[in-house]
Amino acid sequence: MPQFFRAGRAVLAPLLIAAGALGLAACAPLQPDLPRVGRAQLEMPPGAAWEPLGRADEVIDVLPDDTANDIPLSMVAMGLRGPARELLAVMLVQTNSSNYLRDTTFWTAPCPRQDGVEVKDAAQGSPVRIDCLRYKRRADTANYLGENRLRLAEWMARHKIELPTPYSHILFRYAGTGGAFIAVDVVADQRLLRPDTRNNEEFLVAGRPALAYGDRLAEAARLSTGMMDGRFVVPPFPFTVPR
Repeated sequence: MPQFFRAGRAVLAPLLIAAGALGLAACAPLQPDLPRVGRAQLEMPPGAAWEPLGRADEVIDVLPDDTANDIPLSMVAMGLRGPARELLAVMLVQTNSSNYLRDTTFWTAPCPRQDGVEVKDAAQGSPVRIDCLRYKRRADTANYLGENRLRLAEWMARHKIELPTPYSHILFRYAGTGGAFIAVDVVADQRLLRPDTRNNEEFLVAGRPALAYGDRLAEAARLSTGMMDGRFVVPPFPFTVPR
C-alpha cells in the first residue's frame, strides 16, 4: 500500500472513532433514575445533595407570550441541600414537553443590557432565536427577582423557599427556530459561586468562577436540545459550603 494511503488511514481512524462516540452519546439510552422534565433528563453533579422540589404545569416568564402559549413546555425544580440539610440553591428547568417540535418558530424575546447584570447575548439580537445568559451577583437586594423574574419570585414565596443571603441569580434561555426551547434559573448561595477574598487583588478576580460556571451551564443546556434523550449534564458549582 502506498505510504500516503497508510498515512491517510492513520489520520482518518481517530476521526471516525470520535464521530462514532458522538453518535452514541446523542443516542444514549434513557436512564429512569435521572430527574426528568418534559423531553429532558437532568444529570446532576455527582456527590452533590440535589433533590426534586416538585413539578409544576406552569412555566415562568417565557416570552413572547403568544409563542409560549402555543408550545407545550414542562418545568421541574431541584434543590441543593447543605451540610445541615439547609437549602443552598434552587434550579428551575423548563423545556419542551416532548420531542414533537413545530417546524418553524419565531422568537422575539429580548436580551437587553442592564446595570449591575452580566449579560451575554450569543444570538446577537436575532429576531428569530434566543441565546441569552444573565448573571446577577447580588440578587437578594433591591427586590431584583421581583422586578426582573416576578413569577420566579412568586414561585419561591409560594413554596416558602428561603436561601442564605447573599444569593446570586443566573438565567439562561435558549430557543431555536425549529421550536426547541430551554430556560434555566439558578438561585444560589453566593458562597457556591464566589471565593472568600482577603485583599483587593483577590476581590477583583473573585467573579470569574461564577462567570465560568454560567458559561458551562449555558453550553450544557444548548447541547441538551440536540440530544435524543434531552440529556442536560448540569455542571457542579465552583465551590462547596464548608461543614
